[in-house]
Order: sequence, then structure tokens, then C-alpha cells
Amino acid sequence: VIRAMLCGDDTVLQVSISLNKVELSVGESKFFKCTVIGEPVKLEWFNPQGERIVSSQRVALHTGEDSSRLTIYNAVVEDAGIYRCQTTDAQGQTQEATMVLEMYQKLTFRDVRSPQEFRHGEAAEVVCDVIASPAPAVSWFYQKGFKSMEITEEFQVLPNNNLQIHKVTKADEGVYRCEARVEARGEIDFVDIEVVVNVPPVLSMLQQSFNATADYQESVTFTCVTSGSPDPEVTWHRKGQQLERSEQYVLNTMEGGRSTLTIRNIIQGDGGGYTCRATNKAGVEERELFLKVFVQPHITQLRNVTAVEGSAAMISCVAEGEPLPEISWRRANDGRSFTDGDKSQDGRMDVRGRHGKSMLTISGVKLTDLGRFDCEALSRIGGHQKSMFLDIEYMPKFQTNQTIFYSWEGNPVNISCDVKSNPPATMLWRRERLTISAEGTANTRVHTIDGKSLLEVTPVSDRDFGRYNCTARNNIGAKYQEFILAQADVPSNPYSVRLSAVSQRIATVTFMKPDSHGGVPIGHYLVNYKEVGSQDWRDVKSHGVQTIVLLTGLEPNTTYEVRVAAVNGKGQGEFSHTESFQTLPIREPSPPAVHGQRGMGKAYRLGLVKQDDGGMPIVEYIVKYKTDKEEQWMTKLVSGQQDFALLQPLQWNTRYEVEITARNIKGLSEPTFYQFFMPQKPDIIADSLFSGLGLGPVVGLGLVGLLLVLVVVDVSCYFLRQCGLLMCITRKLCSKKMATSGKSKEMEEGKAAYLKLPLKEENGKETLKPDMIEIKVHSDNSIHTKQDDSKA
Repeated sequence: VIRAMLCGDDTVLQVSISLNKVELSVGESKFFKCTVIGEPVKLEWFNPQGERIVSSQRVALHTGEDSSRLTIYNAVVEDAGIYRCQTTDAQGQTQEATMVLEMYQKLTFRDVRSPQEFRHGEAAEVVCDVIASPAPAVSWFYQKGFKSMEITEEFQVLPNNNLQIHKVTKADEGVYRCEARVEARGEIDFVDIEVVVNVPPVLSMLQQSFNATADYQESVTFTCVTSGSPDPEVTWHRKGQQLERSEQYVLNTMEGGRSTLTIRNIIQGDGGGYTCRATNKAGVEERELFLKVFVQPHITQLRNVTAVEGSAAMISCVAEGEPLPEISWRRANDGRSFTDGDKSQDGRMDVRGRHGKSMLTISGVKLTDLGRFDCEALSRIGGHQKSMFLDIEYMPKFQTNQTIFYSWEGNPVNISCDVKSNPPATMLWRRERLTISAEGTANTRVHTIDGKSLLEVTPVSDRDFGRYNCTARNNIGAKYQEFILAQADVPSNPYSVRLSAVSQRIATVTFMKPDSHGGVPIGHYLVNYKEVGSQDWRDVKSHGVQTIVLLTGLEPNTTYEVRVAAVNGKGQGEFSHTESFQTLPIREPSPPAVHGQRGMGKAYRLGLVKQDDGGMPIVEYIVKYKTDKEEQWMTKLVSGQQDFALLQPLQWNTRYEVEITARNIKGLSEPTFYQFFMPQKPDIIADSLFSGLGLGPVVGLGLVGLLLVLVVVDVSCYFLRQCGLLMCITRKLCSKKMATSGKSKEMEEGKAAYLKLPLKEENGKETLKPDMIEIKVHSDNSIHTKQDDSKA
């Protein structure tokens, strides 16, 4: 296609490309020539993306005055599209021609291997990687002998054109043909692939376990029988190592897949597991045989170990025995056990064991590792245990965090240098690079005991204050710590002094601790207070270092001044800023609080709780009370020293109203109102009888009472209606005429039957000693109850 554009001066540039449409196979190379008729000043090529083509190794440009050649080497699919050749004249007018490049892929088999091997029983995928553009149609054929045949439905052609054989077997071996066609171009090609099926080894044993005794020149022969395709290779292994022919081991291979291992002159070290391993291309099969040589475990090597802190400690335990004993470790300080391959939670302890030797490695040894470790060798025959001790050596460690001490001239102070080390360290004190001898100086003394060195300093001048150095040294290393002896001072003044809960005679002082205690702990606080205008300060000490102090014994309606100072061992610090406060004037007391409880009998007890007394003692409480149905009040005066008022006598089953007023010399408080209810009159007999008894006795007495009522009713029925339980018993026992006449005579004579019930007081004593409550049944069928005049 040629497209021309007219210039302003009617001059026409003509552009043409040698090929207008080209089909190119992937990987081929091609060039295209663009020719211009006229006088162009610029000639350029543009790719299908509209980008100007710059000459490169794969896409090259060769441009002359009136022509340009575009060469594409090893074309790829992405090179397809419309290419433009554009020319420009001196006036800037452009002309262009286009060319269409179409790409296609030839039929190509990529890295198709033959033979392809598969394992028996697996899903085999025979790979045939073929590409073409457009996509090829692939067919598979199975060739056996000289005859080719199309594959059957038991095989599946996958979307990627590979052939899948489900559960491939030895019968599926042979040559398979992969044939590819491109219908549009009539292109066809094929490749033959040999399929080989390998069968994994199968291994069996005539006997798996053998017993022998060491040092008796005994021999044992192990036998393995194998099969597979290709024929497996048989090797014998022990403890991960392949066994070779020697005087001790005799290896033989026989027909029928039989392989034997003979162990001669068995010793203790020959016991354990032996592996028969069969190997071919399809896999590996192995079976283990056991030779048991019974020897009691015995630990032959275990020693104490000394390690330096931070280094590694290696503890070895060697044991003998057959079967070879398993070695484990136990840490005594926490009971934790470690076996081969175990690691501690922090990863520092690791156990590795082999051939009766176990190595416990502790990396980055810590002081907590110090102590006893137990090694135990154990087998089915028995066990043996030994212990060792791990000692840790470390350079000196300072145990105290206090490095600044305070004192003052003439006041001795102990500077403590507390050191822990192994082996024990020697300690030296220095002052300004001069060593302080153990004997000390005029105002210094050195005391050393059990890893602690005390430097006693009694300052006599400013020169004794400053820096002191304690150096501790052992064969692991040396460390030093610097201490400062500073001059103590009195505390600074407390601040934020506040007054609270101010009444007529009491006030509470609170304040904030001083910013500086002077280097010596504060012992207590001193609170000064006085009346305004007075020169006499009164002192109150705090309880320890509490920042709250209670002032008592104040005068009402009086202005006071208060200030606070802190006191330490050096002395008393400055006072705080003086604060003023005024106590309250004397007034009437606050209404009292009242709580009530029932008293004994017709009495009621009122508890009186004193509130604010107004600055003067309560003289008396005025208690007025009446029933809710009466208008007249009764008055009772109670001393202000008492905390209760007893109201009596009161009426039963009645509600009472009470009004209580407190009085001091200033006057009366507001009244407090209270109500209570008196219950019904109690049953005297029941109260005296059951008072003080528990649930069991009360239930028992209730049953006795019920039985008594039943007896009374039965007796009444006997005499009144000649029926009931007593009548039945009488008829049976007194069936004779004499009994009947005797009973009639008794009734006529008016003899009475008595039932007596003793009464008891609250303390359980009988209140009617010879006297009883009598229930009499008379001959006139009347029942009389009699009680003596004795009171319960």
C-alpha cells in the first residue's frame, strides 16, 4: 500500500516498500526495503506499536539517501503487525508506506526424551512437547512389533497433548508414536517414544531376629530374597555404613535373588541392627535384621567438669553393653531429662550420642547450670547410672547497686563492696590511686568477710569526701566499682502545706515531701503551730514519714499559724512557708444519729451516736416519745456521756414515735426523729419452756406435746363415747366380767386420771418443782386444767 502526501509547492515524494504483506515463520530472518522518489531529508521506520525503530542487534536499519533497509533476525511472534516507512521533505511534509508482517510457528518437537521411564503402578504421563501456529492436532499410536495401531480408550490424551496411562504396568512397555499435524499448511511430523516400566524392589527375609553371645566365636548368617525390574542391587548396612567384604563379614549373592551376610567371631560390638537394602531405578526397599548380644550396660567414663561462664561445657558419658544402651541425661536442679537429639528450651543444651557415647554440650554457660548431672545407660537387660558435678568459674560480680553514700564530719559510714566470684576474689580499696591497706588509716578501717569488704570512713574534713574504688580480682578477670562519699545535708523544706477538716478544736495538716532529703533518709516531720500574735510555737511530730498530721486541743474561733520542716540524721531542714487558718466558733451540736433494738420485756434500747458537738461537750440528750395514737409526749433525760437510752415500760403491739435532741452550753441541736414498733405480748409458758433450746429439743417437745394431746383426746373418747384406742385395749385385756365391773365402779367413785407436764425456764431448770400442770378427767365427763400459782 502506498500513500502519498502533496507538498505545498506541488512537489510529490513517492514512498514504496518492496513487500506489502509477508508471512514469516518464528525463528526466520527477513529484510524489507523502503524506496523514496524525490529529495527526502529524513527517512524513518516505525514498529506496530507506533514507536520509531532504533537499530539493534536483532532489528537492524541501513539507511541511504533515498532508501532504507529494515532487517529482522530470528523473528518472534511479537514482531507481527503493521510497519510504517515515513519520509519527510525540506518543508516538513511527510509521506509514508506500510507493510503487514504476519508470524506463524512451524511444527516443532521440543526436547522430547526417549526412552521415558515410569514406576510400576503410578499414573504415567508420556511427554510430547510440540508447538505450531496455529495449534497442531496431536494423535498417539502404540507400536508393538512391526504393526502400528491407534490407542484405545484406556489411555487419555491430556490438554497439553501428553499421553496419560493410568496405573502403568509392565505390559504397557513399548514404543509410542506422537504424531502432530497442521491442517492449514498440510504440515505433519511425528516422534517415536520408548516407554520403560520399572518395578520397585520387593524384599523378604527368612528370619528377622537372631540371638548370640559375645566372645564365644559364634557366627550368624542373614538371608535376603529380592525381586524387581531391573534386577535390584543388594547391599548390607550397619549404623548407616555399608558393609564390605572382610574377615568378619562374608557377603554372597546366589541365584533366585538370594543374598547372605555372615558375621563371624561375634563380639559385644556386633550386636544391634543390620539393614538389607535392595535398590533399582524404581526405588529402594530395605529391611532390618537384629542381632541381640546380651551384655549388661556399664558406664565406663564420666568426669567432673569445670567451665568458665560464657564458654562452652562439654560433658561426655561413655557406656558399654548389648543391646547398646540408650544414654540419657538428667539435670538435678530441676529434674529435666535430655536424650539424644534433645535441646533445652533456650537452645543452649544439646545432646548428641553415638555408639555408646553421649555428649552433653552446654553453650554460653550460665551460673544457673551449676550443679549435678546424672548420666543413665539403659537397655532391656538393665541399667547403670553415674553422676558428675559441673562447676562454673566466673569473674567477680558486684552484688550491690548503691554507689553513693552520704555522711557528715564526725559521722562514720560503711561503704559496702559485696562481690560474688568463683574462685574467690581478692578485694582492694583505693582512694585517689592510693591503696588503702587492710589495717586502714586514722579515719578509715577495712573489714572483709565472706566475699564482702566494708570500708568504714569517719570524715574529719572535706578532703575525706569524694571517690573510692573497690577492685575485685581472681584468675578469670578483674572488675572494679566506684563509690562516691558525698556530704549529707539537711532536707529542703516541704511545700504545698494545706489545712483540712478544720473544726472548733481539731485541724488536719497535709503537705508535700521536700524535693531533696539531703542524702540521708528523712526520719520524721516537725509541725510548728501557734496562735497569731503569740511567740510560743508548739511542736507536733509526724508518725514516721507520713505527710499528714492531726492538730488537737485547739481553741474555738482562733486564728493559728502553721509551718512544717523535715528532719533527717544530719538535722532539721528549713521550715516551709507559714500558712494561717481559723478554727470554727462554738455552736449548737449537730443532731445525733439513732439506731434501735428491742430490749428485755417492755423495754426498748435506743443507741445514740454523737455527731459534731459544736465545739463543746454534749451536756445531755432530751428523748421524747409517745404512741402514734396519743398526743401527750413523755420525756427522758440522758447524760451526754451515755451512748444509749432505755425506754420503759412500753405497751405491747404498739407503734412509738421518738424525738431526740442533743444539748451543749450553746443550745439545742435540731431534733432527730425515729419510730419503732413493740410486738405482741409473748407467750410466757412457751417462752420459758422453749427459750434456750435448740431445734432438736424443740421438735422433740413438740412431738411429746402432740402425743399428749392424742392421749387426752383418746381418754376423752374412752369415757365419753366408749371408743378409741384405749377402749380397744381395755376390751381385749378386760374381757372378763370382773374387769368390766371394776372399771364401772372406778368411774362411779370419780377417780381421776392425771397427766403432768413439767415446765422449764430459759436455763432448762424445772420451774414447777413439785407443782405440775394437771389435766383431770372426772366422772362427770368434764376436763379441768389446774396450774399452781408459781410463776414460770
